[in-house]
Amino acid sequence: MKNITISAKLFIGAVTAAGVAALAGGLMQWECKDPVRFLSFLIIAMVASRLKVKLPGTTGNLSVNLPFILIAVAELRFSEAVVIAAFSAFIQGLPGKGGKLKPLQALFNVSTLSVAVAAAHLVYQRSALIPSLAAKSLLIALAGAAFLVADTLPVAGVITLTENLNLVMVWREMLTLTFSYFALSAGVAAIAATATHYVGWQTPLLVLPVMAGAYVSYRRYFRMSAALAITNLQFATLPAGAREKAEIQNV
Repeated sequence: MKNITISAKLFIGAVTAAGVAALAGGLMQWECKDPVRFLSFLIIAMVASRLKVKLPGTTGNLSVNLPFILIAVAELRFSEAVVIAAFSAFIQGLPGKGGKLKPLQALFNVSTLSVAVAAAHLVYQRSALIPSLAAKSLLIALAGAAFLVADTLPVAGVITLTENLNLVMVWREMLTLTFSYFALSAGVAAIAATATHYVGWQTPLLVLPVMAGAYVSYRRYFRMSAALAITNLQFATLPAGAREKAEIQNV
């Protein structure tokens, strides 16, 4: 953040202002008719936020809290969903052992997720006019798409302005890394929200083991990808004779 440009500072300020406005708007219309249900969603989302994997080639990470946020958008009030998202973003951004919390980065993360929930809510609230459960499941998927755009585009914008890169290329790379996760999350959220009408609001409790399994899978995959990239880099930097010898040994 030391060499951050003025344009990047202005962009971060704009995103932060939008996020604070979304969170403040939710708090101003706060109403919680079922505190046990809300606290259950909040705790599960916060636990899932700590199940995170580092994205290769970036300083960012990916947690498995999105399905619970999307379910909150579908099943709870906007005020409750945006508070859950804000807490989730803060918990996800907490540094590991020996790390230090960066207040500006934490505020930006909370603001970005708050804006993303607001975008998802705007899409999903139209389901009130559609009684079909199948249509509501589709709207959850569309809400997930709105969340994807609102969540990744600001981050891509900051990277673009800070590193002087091409926005389209940065955003495309982010989508390549995260699209499968967003698709999985939207699908799981749609199934869980539909099941809630038959099983009860406790359905998200059953989703946590599923997403924990996804977390283990993603962590293993990204670790293997990073290890393979390092191996390929080391192989590429070998002298020609040594490289040929290594190729023979690998046959």
